[in-house]
This record gives sequence, structure tokens and C-alpha cells, in this order.
Amino acid sequence: MATVDTNASQPDAEPATAITIDDEGFAALVEGHRRELQVHCYRMLGSFEDAEDLVQETYLRAWRKRETFEGRSSARSWLYRIATNACLDFLRRNARMPVAHRQPALGAGPSTPPPPTDEVPWLQPFPDHLLDPVAPPDSQPDSQIMARETIELAFLVAIQHLPPQQRAVLILRDVLNWSANEAATMLDISVASANSALQRARATLKDRLPPRPIDWGPATDPAEAERALMQRCIEALEKADAENFAKLVREDVRVTMPPDPFWIVGRDTFVAGLLAQFDPASPAYFGEWRALPAHANMQPAVAGYVRRPGDAVYRPQVLNVFRIEDGMIAEITAFPPEVFPVFNLPATL
Repeated sequence: MATVDTNASQPDAEPATAITIDDEGFAALVEGHRRELQVHCYRMLGSFEDAEDLVQETYLRAWRKRETFEGRSSARSWLYRIATNACLDFLRRNARMPVAHRQPALGAGPSTPPPPTDEVPWLQPFPDHLLDPVAPPDSQPDSQIMARETIELAFLVAIQHLPPQQRAVLILRDVLNWSANEAATMLDISVASANSALQRARATLKDRLPPRPIDWGPATDPAEAERALMQRCIEALEKADAENFAKLVREDVRVTMPPDPFWIVGRDTFVAGLLAQFDPASPAYFGEWRALPAHANMQPAVAGYVRRPGDAVYRPQVLNVFRIEDGMIAEITAFPPEVFPVFNLPATL
């Protein structure tokens, strides 16, 4: 069984003799990197399910190419190269670029500004409990791997607008903090091409990313403030209290529901929808709600369950992931109940 440095992050370009890796040695070499590779593939693809598949593909390719691992560069760098190219191959086979919104926003008026991004129907949330193992302390060199702003849904949506190679370069350079030479070597392109791709990618992101949220304030713990806000959301939902829910959202709140093309702009329109869902006399009535707090993409979330008329239990209905600005909900991304299992949420309440 080979002994290698699995913590180093710098690729070594010097040639070396391949080493022999048996089953036990291969597992020891690669398993410690599974979660961060999953996050890397998720950033590349924007889909949790596809990221899981591409990690498996990465490990299969790594096993087939294990004799090419020289033992002088880090196992991490070797695996990242395989994973990145597996993702690029996937994107060549499955061309994915955001599409223009397929229908007008509910609540949009003539003066409503267009959204900064188009639809990303394949977008899926990433459970925070799977991020914990790959989030080292800020003092460690790789702490940028899990910087919050590089896993939030807004960032994931924005980078889906980049061509695959630009996306890869931006993630390697600005998220993982690799050098231009390392990124170029990994992608088999020139350093000049890597630098050019990075410049174009940064320019695109500048136009598509929302402003960074303003701090809650020197006397407020952001995590505690978010928990309090989510608790108020849960209480309003369970009490069918649209009026109090309205106090938690910004006037210009946006709601999207991937992969559904339906989307909403504005607090008044959003609250009108809530009133219909909460009213037993309305054709849009869902039933009684219960909710649980959750976390996705390092953002607060609420898992909503509905007990429909005549049913005995509350069943999964929606996972709402929130983007917070100035202590209020600025954006809601609503995901279907199929995502509940990966968040370890109960099947019924």
C-alpha cells in the first residue's frame, strides 16, 4: 500500500515513476476527499444528484487510472483534475445553459426590473450537514473551499451562466485559490488562456451576482438572528398568518420554484398567494401546515409539510431556501419535496 501526502494542495509538474496501488491503498488514498469533490462537482453542475453521480464517475476513472498516479503530487490535486474533466465531459454531453424565463413573473409590472439571472431548471439545494466535513477552520489554508458566498444559491445560479471552461477556471482560481499555472495544467490549456477565461468569468459574475448582504449589526449575532427569523416564518406558516409572514419579506421579494417556470415578484403578490393557500374556502387551499427548520447552501431554510383535508398526517410539500438582506427575506427558492430525503427530513409529521 502506497504512502502519499493527501493534504498537500500543490500539483507537482515534475515527472515521476507510477506507483502500485492495491484496493486497500486506493480506498485510503481517495476516500477522505469524497465530500469536497462532491461540493466541487456541485459547483460545476448546480445539481446535487448529478454531483453525486460525477463523484462516482471520478472514483471509477481514478481507479482505472490509478497506475498513472505518481505519488509525488497530492492525491487531492490528482482527484480534482479527474473530477473537473469528468464534469466538463458531462457538460459536453448535456449542454446546459440557463434559459430565458418561460413565462412572465406573477406580480411583475411595466416598471419591474428584469431579474439578474435566467431560469436554471436543474438547480438543486445542497444539505448543510454534508458541508460540515469539508469546512475547515478559517485559519487553515483551504478554508476558502467552503466560503459561504461560494456555495449560496445566488452564486450557483450565477456561475451556471458561464461556459464550462470559464466556470472551471473561476472555481479553481477564485474558489479553490489555485494558481493560473495549476489551473492551466489541470485543464490542458495555456496560462494565457486560463487568465483570459478568468477575466471573462469575473466580468459575467459581476453583472449577475446580487450585492452582498449587509451585516445584521455589531450587537446582533447573524446566526441567532437567522434562527429567530426562521422561527417567525414557521409560526406564521403553522398559524396560517399571512399578515405576519408579510412582515418578514422585502417589498421586492422574488420567489422561484425550479424546475417549475412559475415565479413571483413583489410582497403583495406573494402574500396574496399565501392568503389563497391558507383559506379553506379558496380553490388554492392546500390544507394545514407544519414546518421544520433546515439549512441548505449555508442559508436558512424551512421545510413545509401539509395535511390535506381528510388526511391523517402532514406530508412533505416544499423546501424554501431564503436569501436574507438587511434582516429580511429578499429571495425564496422553493424546491419540491423530492429533496427531503437528502436533508434527513422525516417522510411525514
